[in-house]
Amino acid sequence: MSQFFIIDFDSTFTQVEALDELARISLKNHPDREQIYQQIEDLTNASMEGKLSFSESLESRVKLLQANREHLKLLISHLKKKVSISFSRNTIFFKNHQDEVLIVSGGFKEFITPVVTEYHIKKENIYANTFKFDDEGNIVGYDRENPLSKEGGKVILLKELKLEGDIYGIGDGYSDFQLKESGMIKKFFAFTENIERKSVTEKADHITPSFDEFLYINKLPRAISYPKNRIKCLVIGNIEEDALTQMQKEGYNIRQRDTVEDKYLEEAGVLLCDEDNQPTAEQLHNVGRLKVIGCFGKVSRKLAEAACEAGIIVFDDPKHNPRSDDFLPKRVIAFMNEGKTHTSCNFPDLQPPRVNNAHRLIHIHKNVPGILAKINDVFARHNINIVAEFLVTNEQIGYVITDVNTGYDTEVLEQLKAIAHTIKFRLLY
Repeated sequence: MSQFFIIDFDSTFTQVEALDELARISLKNHPDREQIYQQIEDLTNASMEGKLSFSESLESRVKLLQANREHLKLLISHLKKKVSISFSRNTIFFKNHQDEVLIVSGGFKEFITPVVTEYHIKKENIYANTFKFDDEGNIVGYDRENPLSKEGGKVILLKELKLEGDIYGIGDGYSDFQLKESGMIKKFFAFTENIERKSVTEKADHITPSFDEFLYINKLPRAISYPKNRIKCLVIGNIEEDALTQMQKEGYNIRQRDTVEDKYLEEAGVLLCDEDNQPTAEQLHNVGRLKVIGCFGKVSRKLAEAACEAGIIVFDDPKHNPRSDDFLPKRVIAFMNEGKTHTSCNFPDLQPPRVNNAHRLIHIHKNVPGILAKINDVFARHNINIVAEFLVTNEQIGYVITDVNTGYDTEVLEQLKAIAHTIKFRLLY
């Protein structure tokens, strides 16, 4: 059976509400701009939370805009920089599902089409309102015959389209939930990467903090193998706000504690700590999920060695320089995203380039002869072509990154994990 994906634009595909942003452009020099900005924002929120009909909200907002075609050009440039992070990194999904992805929005084609078509989304699959202009290019209204200008417009449109197959809705507002309420879609996913509306999340089939999460749940092609919102980042001690902000922007599930407690350490994929709150070497014996430790300060030699033996990379910051290019969270993120180990205090140095259109696998093992040959034998037996491969070692471990250009089944992954002397194995993307 066919599948269709109905995706909202404002605060979903993009991080912002486009009409709110257009107002900030068009009313930049207006003496009452702050008051009008607030009016437009309040109208947007009232509509998205189901407190005001969409048609009333739209009409009132358009009247307040005082915008023209030149303002729209500036808006488009702005919106292209505001595509939601988890959408922008998943172009592979949109490329592979061009016929099944529909952008359905109460916004306007004039600014939506130039943004989403850069992500392989077909123009004929973009459903939105259209502005009306006067001879001088000023916005004077919109097409009131368009179903998306009316209350319940997305439901009206979907009835007209008569799509045959399973339909999934992704959005942040009440108009998106109405699709589920109508019984016309299989599941509604409340998208909360940019804003979380309680009135919407309470009614959703699933809350998705990122587009990665949606793709993961539905076993669809994606840029990263495991959504970061599912990875707990344990924060211990005195960690500056800039570091937390960077990790939150990456989408990690932040958990802050005063001391290193075993039960929280066992759940963590990432640990950030200060010099006075490092875990002990003994605490690393039962932390199968932990992949990286970032310490704001100098890490003890005993901890670095124990972490290496457990396949856990450690970055430290003995100089306490938060403004350098080697800012600790940047190094942690580079390892999690690309497998880079540069400036680690316990892993051999590797800075592999990203290989496009490939899957990256990481294999950490005890430094004994013959492991690379066994890894490559698994790929050869399954007719998997290796695009690039990198191996570095130190006295304790061997660290291998392999990029392959074809899909694989779970048997391949299990065989790689089963190689003798394997410490950790991870599918990166």
